[in-house]
Amino acid sequence: MLEIRAELKGGVKVNAYIAGHEIKTDQKPEDGGENTAPDPFQYFLASLAACTGYYVAKFCLTRDIPTDGIRVVQRVIPDPTGYVDTLEVDIELPASFPEKYREAVLKAGSQCMVKKTLENPPEIVVQTVVR
Repeated sequence: MLEIRAELKGGVKVNAYIAGHEIKTDQKPEDGGENTAPDPFQYFLASLAACTGYYVAKFCLTRDIPTDGIRVVQRVIPDPTGYVDTLEVDIELPASFPEKYREAVLKAGSQCMVKKTLENPPEIVVQTVVR
């Protein structure tokens, strides 16, 4: 089991701790923050692009394909209420990327664990615990 701990750090800053790493979060000034770090939802959204990039990188590295010029660009399309309706993820390849691997790199990027979790959401249980 993986455990993630989040600690309130003053104002609306919250730091999360996972696998020996500290993730600092803040909010925009209009939401009471100082904008010193991304907000948690921005990290959530960025995790899809970063995860896709990881799978693309692994695909390329195992085939000795240079990764220079490869980018993952994600767009967040809101619904009329402002919630996320669609996440579009483009794997941008340079013209030098081998044609024979273009379909396969798309499949590799689509294996992203974040994508798969969003497609098959887990049950989320929120509770209070007094210690």
